[in-house]
Amino acid sequence: MAAGSEYCQSLTAYSRRPTTQVRVGDLWMGSDYPIRVQSMTTIDTMDTLGSVEQSIRMIEAGCELVRITAPSVKEAQNLDNIRKELNRRGYRTPICADIHFTPNAAELAARLVEKVRINPGNYADKKRFEIVDYTEAAYQAEIERIREKFVPLVRICKEYGTAMRIGTNHGSLSDRIMSRYGDTPIGMVESALEFLRICEDEHFTNIVISMKSSNPQVMVEAYRLLVKKLKDENLQPYPLHLGVTEAGEGEDGRVKSAMGIGTLLEDGLGDTVRVSLTEDPEFEIPVARTLVDRYAERAATAQPIEALTTSPINPFAYTRRITAEVENFGGKNVPRVIADFSTQEINNPADLQPIGHFYLPATDKWAMNDLGADYLYTGSRSVPFMLPNGLKELIDYPIWRTLGEQAHKFPVFTTTEYLTSIQEQQAFPFLHVVRLSLDDCEGDLLGYLQEDPYAVLLVETTNSHAMPELRRLFFKLIQQRINLPVVIQWSQGQTTADATTLYAATDCGGLLVDGLGDGLMLKPSVENPGQQSKFLNSLAFGILQAARTRMSKTEYISCPSCGRTLFDLQDTTAQIRQRTDHLKGIKIGIMGCIVNGPGEMADADYGYVGMGVNKIALYRGQQVVKRSVPADRALDELIELMREDGVWREPEAALLA
Repeated sequence: MAAGSEYCQSLTAYSRRPTTQVRVGDLWMGSDYPIRVQSMTTIDTMDTLGSVEQSIRMIEAGCELVRITAPSVKEAQNLDNIRKELNRRGYRTPICADIHFTPNAAELAARLVEKVRINPGNYADKKRFEIVDYTEAAYQAEIERIREKFVPLVRICKEYGTAMRIGTNHGSLSDRIMSRYGDTPIGMVESALEFLRICEDEHFTNIVISMKSSNPQVMVEAYRLLVKKLKDENLQPYPLHLGVTEAGEGEDGRVKSAMGIGTLLEDGLGDTVRVSLTEDPEFEIPVARTLVDRYAERAATAQPIEALTTSPINPFAYTRRITAEVENFGGKNVPRVIADFSTQEINNPADLQPIGHFYLPATDKWAMNDLGADYLYTGSRSVPFMLPNGLKELIDYPIWRTLGEQAHKFPVFTTTEYLTSIQEQQAFPFLHVVRLSLDDCEGDLLGYLQEDPYAVLLVETTNSHAMPELRRLFFKLIQQRINLPVVIQWSQGQTTADATTLYAATDCGGLLVDGLGDGLMLKPSVENPGQQSKFLNSLAFGILQAARTRMSKTEYISCPSCGRTLFDLQDTTAQIRQRTDHLKGIKIGIMGCIVNGPGEMADADYGYVGMGVNKIALYRGQQVVKRSVPADRALDELIELMREDGVWREPEAALLA
């Protein structure tokens, strides 16, 4: 079986997965059409004019499908008024009704708008967080119960030509699925397949499927498994809607979204995209567009990559590549961050502040924040002062050899320099870095590396299909039993800061979610290296955090808001972040309503969930501990809860922020 054939066309050549074609009003989705971009309104659905105005802002920003929540029959009915007003103003963009818990609302909406989204975790079930030991007969009886509730909607969609999205969310799996499969990617897939099999029994195939999670690693595994299961059961190859749910805001939200969505797009999976940011929905569209436009010419511009016949890793379950420990790279160490200062001068200690190292003249000591880089690459120059103990220097070999022996300064070789030194029998019984590309993996080089216990590899590529080429390089190392640590070097080229964030998170994150990579070095552009140091250093730590490989800051799992939200989600998220963003490694879920409550925030340590107008429920994990807390006191009480648990600490001095 060719590598990748279980879930994608190829792991080395860009090729879009062939799908069925789905009609949503006048819009077509599927592999015969461009990847579509969509978003969701945040206005109360009963506010007709507000919903229309926001929809227009989304459409004019490039939104091709507008999703609107319909939590009850009255909101479903009002979708007709919203659609008619949009049509009156000249907008024909299709509407998708978002349904949770209310089959009657879905059945009405399917008669009024072009698409309905149902969540199989709560369409026919009420979640009670109970584990039930089902017999096979009892389980099948549950499936029949679902069929009775679901078939009426399927038949209405067939009659009215309405499309459907079966949208599984990691955090809202039914008790039935949780009891049999647990909180797993395969559980997500089976949740959708229960409903999909019913659709196919009814000969209804105008369907899109999604597998969303706030954890990009889980999301990627779930989509891959879905594609495999569709093949295994000879079901239709339905189009895929991609999204990382509750991604958050700002850089963090963009990194998580790109890591999940971009990793799948790289393998040719995905036919429509929504980036879920805790921001106004029209701001989601350019982010999604930047992600998908990258693939419009990918097949034509990518350089050929050596094909694979087998894959040495399991793409459906995370396992970190096993490596030797070299200095503090590899082994059980967290991935390291290397700050690239090779194109800028370093004259005094203040130059290191952007990468998290601070010299305090009053005490003649150094301090480091949670985003302190581990290594400093200086290229053809050497730092003229003593570095702090938490920072080590990497220098190009020709310059390094002129310095004499110095502690915490290590050489970086090109492959030619490395081979020449080895052949001249020079010994380097200490950390040294060897640059490596896929084209270098020929001849004697890999044999020498197999025998070198002190080397760390710095891998790079100029291929537009960057992530697959680097993945191919990793696979070659695994197949050759070379277990040296590998640092991923990524070069941004001529792109904007937003594109840099998205592309670096895609290319580096796509490797990390498969357990590949022991460090990152993001190279600045030649034009503005000094201005980019802090940005790229923060981005590197953000990518490692989103991949769940190195936790260096607070993580926020915040929903993007919708018409169900019961408080100002953007303002509240900003306030919570301001008070808690120093709590390294803590995960806080911020949810607008109970639909996106304890289940949707999945693995959060603490939760802040709307349960009524200006009323908040506070959670420890998935357990509610305080209900109906007034919104003006809720943040203080959340912090008090953290104090009780012993995880709260006061913010450090502003200097180290």
